[in-house]
Amino acid sequence: MVETTYREEESAVNPLFSVLVINWNGKHHLEVCFESVLGQTFRDFEVFLVDNASTDGSVEFIRERYGEKVRCLVLPGNLGFAGAYNVAIPKSRGAYVILLNNDTRVDRDWLRALTEAVARHPEAGMFTPKVLEYADPERIDNTGHVIYRDGLSRGRHRLERDDGRFDREEEVIFPSGCAGVYKREMLDRIGLLDEMFFSFGEDTELGLKGRWAGYRCYFVPGARVYHKYSATWGMYSPEKAFLVERNRMWILWKHFPVWNLLVSPWYTFWRYLHHLQGLLQKKGATYRFAAQYPARKLALALLRAHGSAFVGLPRVMAQRRKFSSCRKISSAEFRRVLKRFGMSAVEVAMKD
Repeated sequence: MVETTYREEESAVNPLFSVLVINWNGKHHLEVCFESVLGQTFRDFEVFLVDNASTDGSVEFIRERYGEKVRCLVLPGNLGFAGAYNVAIPKSRGAYVILLNNDTRVDRDWLRALTEAVARHPEAGMFTPKVLEYADPERIDNTGHVIYRDGLSRGRHRLERDDGRFDREEEVIFPSGCAGVYKREMLDRIGLLDEMFFSFGEDTELGLKGRWAGYRCYFVPGARVYHKYSATWGMYSPEKAFLVERNRMWILWKHFPVWNLLVSPWYTFWRYLHHLQGLLQKKGATYRFAAQYPARKLALALLRAHGSAFVGLPRVMAQRRKFSSCRKISSAEFRRVLKRFGMSAVEVAMKD
């Protein structure tokens, strides 16, 4: 049973934004995050703490410090990223839902910039802010996402310098889950996050559903968020490698057109070759992983991922068939989206 600390009757006027902050034993992040959210110059919003059964006093801290300013949803266990948000979204009332990581800080005009973007693009289903590195605000965390041809995605412009090149509002494929903005109308049509994923890739899966349904996403450079990248799971770990690889296969099977499914093994093989090259050249994520863990741990994580992915294949294909009725664009149009917002194997393997 979900414990709440607020009255659930709707007010006469629903807010424009519902800011949902997910948390699991992240008390040390919460003061900075909530102070920045509650300090917005734009005031038409509500804010939730969505707590995955923390044991570090997170909920007690928020209740004592902020009282009724923050609505607390206390979950009975750790439901992961997708499960927690799927409980919270129906309890929120905003026309736009913002999924915000607890390890973030937002600018005072973050919501004001998003409000102006919503007014310019009322037909859009998704928006993404400019996400900067928390420890080095001159460096980009992401400006939305890009995607590889086997279903793997990553932050667009990750680790580039924020030197003015990324200050243009423009269309991107979908938001990063650390601070993504989603129109409730779109969510009502396509459904919520896939709880099979637990963590990693849920933002990609949700974004691709939105794309299939004909909704666009816009990057809003004036909405600035500062993010501690992978503060919960760590930059590199066997469990993160397992979840990322398993979930990208489910994304591939669930949403890519048949032709892309048939040729995807070649792209995965090509990507693995570049990972090996990165390891030999001491570059990229594979090398960073190998610097912390034996290579056999990565190999074992990938084998587990493939095994787990195939176990879940029947359910994924059933979801694919069920979602087909929500598709509003053709396979050819979807392939053009993948090509327009795609990335190379070199970028996947050689960037951290």
